[in-house]
Amino acid sequence: MLEYHSIAQLVNAAEEQGLRISDIVLQDQAEAMERPAEDLLQTMRNSLSVMRKSVETGIREDLRSAAGLSGGNGFLMNRYANTDGAGLPLVGAFCAKALTKAIAVAECNACMGKIVAAPTAGSCGILPAAILTMMEERGAPEDRAVMALFTAGALGMVVANEAGIAGAQGGCQAECGSAAAMAAGALVELAGGGPSQVAEACAMAIKNQLGLVCDPVAGLVEVPCVKRNAGAVMCAIAAADMALAGIKSVIPVDEVITAMREIGEALPQSLRETAQGGLAATPTGQALKQRIFG
Repeated sequence: MLEYHSIAQLVNAAEEQGLRISDIVLQDQAEAMERPAEDLLQTMRNSLSVMRKSVETGIREDLRSAAGLSGGNGFLMNRYANTDGAGLPLVGAFCAKALTKAIAVAECNACMGKIVAAPTAGSCGILPAAILTMMEERGAPEDRAVMALFTAGALGMVVANEAGIAGAQGGCQAECGSAAAMAAGALVELAGGGPSQVAEACAMAIKNQLGLVCDPVAGLVEVPCVKRNAGAVMCAIAAADMALAGIKSVIPVDEVITAMREIGEALPQSLRETAQGGLAATPTGQALKQRIFG
């Protein structure tokens, strides 16, 4: 199969065999690529290792991008997330740690560090933040985290095939929206949810990102991209918790993805990565562009 075009088909295949979506995807890819499953698992382990290292880079206090628009926020969020006593984060420890990682990975990217595009560089912090926080805060085993990445990858492939994952094609809903959907599905699987709950979480995550424009200040993947990674991982966590609670999306996930494509096509060019509208067009955004590029 390899080129997935329907999340409903993935769910049906998994439920018919009593398996997780990740099991179906790993088997499918191993057969299609004529490679041992262990080879593919090792490749995914390597990706998880890169994600972990990008967090370590992103929380450095001295980290700064060449443009000066990013860096240091991962450090600040990490310090705040580890506060004891009266200054505890409002969102709680789990979400605060996820916010830290999302910001850190996105700033690592902005500062030319090594990241995993998951599914894009502009949305690279969302999936790592979800997976690594489940490992560190909830004790999710690494082998299950690696498998959850296969589920996330399959969900992302459906979105890529049926809507698009590029900001230039569909706005930031295509980047942070698809990454939030991938992260939500992975979280559900890691928490023990079934395939249908994975699909519900995916749908709800995308629904809460529909219409999000791509308006990078000075055309750089820094402002507002870094902080949108933080917002999107919170959206993913909320969607996963709703799905695990038994809440369902009224609109089926594949129809949500179709709507995402249609909304992206309807967005004006100025709001699709051209840096011609939105926040990029504000007086401050224009002043920053002038300062950076003269």
